[in-house]
Amino acid sequence: MADESNPGTAPFVPDFDTGEPSVPFVPNFDDDDEDVENDEGPRPEPEPERKESEPEKAEEPEEPAGETPVVSVTVPGRYQYLKWWKFVLVILGVWLAAVPVGLGLFYWWYHCANKTWPVFVVLVYVVACSVAGVLLAMVQGRAMITALSLAVMLGPFASVAAAAPLYGYYYCERTGHCMFGVVPY
Repeated sequence: MADESNPGTAPFVPDFDTGEPSVPFVPNFDDDDEDVENDEGPRPEPEPERKESEPEKAEEPEEPAGETPVVSVTVPGRYQYLKWWKFVLVILGVWLAAVPVGLGLFYWWYHCANKTWPVFVVLVYVVACSVAGVLLAMVQGRAMITALSLAVMLGPFASVAAAAPLYGYYYCERTGHCMFGVVPY
């Protein structure tokens, strides 16, 4: 006899399989259920037992009458790719802005006695280009902004490429053997 006030002391009685088909519990999530107090919801009725002589029929999905299948529609208006000449124009536009930056930073570095501030500004410039390029690359669905992100990330490369002839010119002023006045050999 179990104590009703403490059900934890009731003896454990296992449920044995009796051979009868069990119906799995299927919760009912309908809001219009009239029997609100029943937590289990309505149980589905068990399938009638089939005779072994009856062949199984394959269930075919029913198609609603009068409905047509949905066809995808492509809306024109924006390219998902970028034409090569637009890509080149974006790269050249950003690099033309990066060329004076590279020339100015190298000129400042070369003529400055204490090189701490020019080197710090170069570091800030490289980090700013990297972060701006990554932020621009996060924009989805716009090929032009993706090209802009690549150009901005490669901006320091364009600055170094612009400063290289200036370095060659300064070097060739001190030595006598240079080709075209900028390429030491």
